[in-house]
Amino acid sequence: MLAMEFKAVLSKSQQKAVDEAIRTSKFVRNKVLRYWIDNKGIGKKELYRYNTQLRDEFKFVKDLNSHACQASVENVERAIKRFFDNCQKKVPGKKGYPKFKKHCRSVEYKQSGWKLSPDKKSIKFTDNKGIGRIKLKGTWDLWWFDSAKPTLREQKLIKRVRIVKKADGYYVQFCVKVNRSEESKNTGCAIGLDVGLKEFYTDSDGYSEPNPRFYRKSEKRVKFCQRRLSRKNKGSANRQKARNRLGRAHLKISRQRKEHAKRLARCVIQSNDLVAYEDLKVKNLVKNHCLAKSINDAGWRQFREWLEHFGQRFNKVTVAVNPAYTSQNCSECGEVVKKSLSTRTHTCKCGCNLDRDHNAAKNILNRALSTVGHTETFRNAWGDLASTFPDSGLVKQVSSLNQESP
Repeated sequence: MLAMEFKAVLSKSQQKAVDEAIRTSKFVRNKVLRYWIDNKGIGKKELYRYNTQLRDEFKFVKDLNSHACQASVENVERAIKRFFDNCQKKVPGKKGYPKFKKHCRSVEYKQSGWKLSPDKKSIKFTDNKGIGRIKLKGTWDLWWFDSAKPTLREQKLIKRVRIVKKADGYYVQFCVKVNRSEESKNTGCAIGLDVGLKEFYTDSDGYSEPNPRFYRKSEKRVKFCQRRLSRKNKGSANRQKARNRLGRAHLKISRQRKEHAKRLARCVIQSNDLVAYEDLKVKNLVKNHCLAKSINDAGWRQFREWLEHFGQRFNKVTVAVNPAYTSQNCSECGEVVKKSLSTRTHTCKCGCNLDRDHNAAKNILNRALSTVGHTETFRNAWGDLASTFPDSGLVKQVSSLNQESP
């Protein structure tokens, strides 16, 4: 799946109509969830039947497209399934019991309730919410395929259309079912990456990418917006404006972090045939309150997801390695050299003297190659899949990221 995002140009009346559609979607989701809580043991058929009852009972629900209401029921269904899966797998900690939505910012349509215009610059929503025709601004081309082929609507490649409300305006997202793959030359290179806080990552060749620290640099502005927000009266228009300014500040930071991770991941994947990295449990790492802000600011998880995404797209192998003792073991002789987090230089009695992160990156690469094999042979062995391996200290790979900006 590929997500294409466009900025929406809306009038005041259209903004109110979109907000009403979002509230209706939230209402359906919360009502269906309450019905499931009050009636233990019911299945998804009963949830969809209750959705039909809601449409007959409330006119504002019937005004929303039926597939949009079904999408809200699907959100509840996925939350319930995720909860039971976590219980069966005995996931430690909270199992993710489904919760009611207080703040909802999107409404999702399936393959009905909307129609693309022939000029490819606008989309019209045909339900009774009164959204109407929305002008689209963006660089994506929904008609990028051969003009001799049928249209996207005839092929039904667009599976979802979502209207999202963000701090800086409204956006229309298209989820397109398409497999993107690009040919790339084999470089015969393999690399190991050790992410950190001092440097964003250090590879097995000794190169270090500086950590941009986007949140740290914008923290003064964020705190200023937070103070302005706290001084406004609750429920006032000025408080809403201050809240929006704070949201735009956080949105800018998240976009900077995303583009930085995407740019680096693409360069690393295109320059190597195999990329090895640590399988870090970031959720557990941020429990250290002394380092939580810096870890979240680095965006390690997002960087890994983009590595896996571009690995599948360019037919490269990505390997997640068990991070245990990658910093303590010597990359030359394998001897365990105990060191604290403040010790930044690895010194072994065998004569190996390296930077701590450089030594860890070499250990990560060695662990990956011990199972995958040499760089000249693993591409023939594993074909066009980005691979991970369950044995020899390697763990399962998560699903790739589906969104990509131009």
